[in-house]
Amino acid sequence: MTLRIAEIFGPTVQGEGALIGEPTVFVRAGGCDYRCSWCDSLHAVDSAYRETWKPMAEAAIWAEVERLSRGKPLTVSISGGNPAIQDFGPLISMGKAAGYRFACETQGSIARDWFGDLDMLVLSPKPPSSGEVVDWGAFAACVDAGRKARQQVMKIVVFDRVDYDWAKDAHARHPGLPLYLQPGNPEVDPEKPVNPQDLADRLEWLVETAMADGWFTPRILPQMHVLIWGNKRGV
Repeated sequence: MTLRIAEIFGPTVQGEGALIGEPTVFVRAGGCDYRCSWCDSLHAVDSAYRETWKPMAEAAIWAEVERLSRGKPLTVSISGGNPAIQDFGPLISMGKAAGYRFACETQGSIARDWFGDLDMLVLSPKPPSSGEVVDWGAFAACVDAGRKARQQVMKIVVFDRVDYDWAKDAHARHPGLPLYLQPGNPEVDPEKPVNPQDLADRLEWLVETAMADGWFTPRILPQMHVLIWGNKRGV
């Protein structure tokens, strides 16, 4: 069996969410069932890039992960696109046998049995600013599929007050999931620089809004990788 892979890169650090700062090799899958308005990885989402996605057998993917990590076990993050479109179960089994840890981020639209084999499942439902509408039944199925994972969390990108209020509702639906919020990055063109002050202002607004509301549940974090590398691919 082969998997459609947009890119494999690292080691670098995880730039967001519960594993922020964690040394990681990224395996980015090609293909997605969403088309978010602010997507920062269209090269792994839009079918226009399909010819750039490489069909790779699990053994070839794993050989590249081991090469990049120099054979030293670390965290492997499976991302996309939406990696849940494909069956990463055999790759996860192969890597865990070698002592590696596995994380996966998905929007929670497709449940997979292999979610339960992960060390970290990040469910990232997309807020109204994305232009997508969450199927909460499908999301609940993903939560159920991930119950055997070592850790399972919810992560939401927030661009404005509508997104913020939506995030509160999303958490209320699944209060047992630790919640991570981060301000959205409006500049997704890899050829254009991001504005660090704009990102800082968005983070300040998000922190101050939550504190003023007395909403102390979420951890609020920046997108560290955007602050360091902007929208460059492969970092």
